[in-house]
Amino acid sequence: MLATQRHAAILQAVLQKSAARITELSDMLNVSEMTIRRDIESLADQGLVEKVHGGVTAIAKKRMAVEPPFQSKSLREQLSKDAIAARASLEITPGSSIALMGGSSVFAVAKLAVTIPGLTIVTNSLPVSDLFNREGQLNQTVVLTGGLRTPTDSFVGDIAVQAFGMLNLDLVFMGTHGMDVKGGFSTPNLHEADTNRAVIAKTRKLIMVADHTKWGEVGFSTFAKLEDADLLVTDSGIGQDAAKILKETVGELAIVET
Repeated sequence: MLATQRHAAILQAVLQKSAARITELSDMLNVSEMTIRRDIESLADQGLVEKVHGGVTAIAKKRMAVEPPFQSKSLREQLSKDAIAARASLEITPGSSIALMGGSSVFAVAKLAVTIPGLTIVTNSLPVSDLFNREGQLNQTVVLTGGLRTPTDSFVGDIAVQAFGMLNLDLVFMGTHGMDVKGGFSTPNLHEADTNRAVIAKTRKLIMVADHTKWGEVGFSTFAKLEDADLLVTDSGIGQDAAKILKETVGELAIVET
């Protein structure tokens, strides 16, 4: 089992029960307690869990760190986003080429992707680029596009569109301002919509990451229909009616418990 898969499993266990013992995690994942301690250390360094004597706990909301260096997204749904990221990151295999787009949900995926070797990462997100610069591996390649800078520190517009148009990607991880039956996946920024459409056209698999608060929201510009998502990862707050609609519409729906 890869380190990122163990991290995802540990995070999910902690989110479900609020705490877990090292011995329990060792038995569950069939690895040594020393390996679990190292995994917990890594997750704690990323601000995803808190180390305690003999185990690990979920971080209290009041103690969570704001995603550096941007603060435009609140910590309102951070636990959900971390759980969503844990599931979404399982799609990444070593050596693949992926796009990590802007936004706090995708940033949560990036915090787990830094542990996966051999990746080629293309991003329009300054925070994601900074993260890999600080914590990424020497065998990873990171390409940061240029363009117009948004309030969430993403680069969009013609330059970003041209950059993504030259590439072929295995996976794209993308967040959204809103998701709706009629409005699809949308954003209030026209340039961001153009950029998103450009990268969607160049990937084998589109993975949308969106917590339940995005359901029913409609931004000014639609960049994709619901059925364009090969995989949508959301959280259990989505509601039964919405989950039924999404299950019948997107390629695959994954709902994480929070």
